[in-house]
Amino acid sequence: MLLSINPEHVENILNETKRFEFRKIRCKCPVQHLIIYCTAPVKMVVGEAHITRVIEESPEAVWNETKDAAGISKGFFDAYYNGRDKAVAYELDNVTRYGVPKTLSDFGLRFPPQSFSYVDL
Repeated sequence: MLLSINPEHVENILNETKRFEFRKIRCKCPVQHLIIYCTAPVKMVVGEAHITRVIEESPEAVWNETKDAAGISKGFFDAYYNGRDKAVAYELDNVTRYGVPKTLSDFGLRFPPQSFSYVDL
């Protein structure tokens, strides 16, 4: 799965201070790898990670389980999930930063996904 992620969060994932990627909707197919597309101004695929598990619960339950390695503030988390009754967190491990960033076309994509795209490794 290739995800569009903003540069601040990408850097925190790559330096492993952010071990969870939060989403409002869970992808339907089971996935084991996350390909990291860094949004503007970078606009490149910069790394990948293994997904060790997916947590899908209430926002409060997800925060309680992920807060020590969330890489975001409680305020940011609460604003992101405002009005939602479900939160999704992908737990990341074995994070790899590409030595040379890749283009979306390397993964068969012409445009960055709004949320995510399924891709073959």
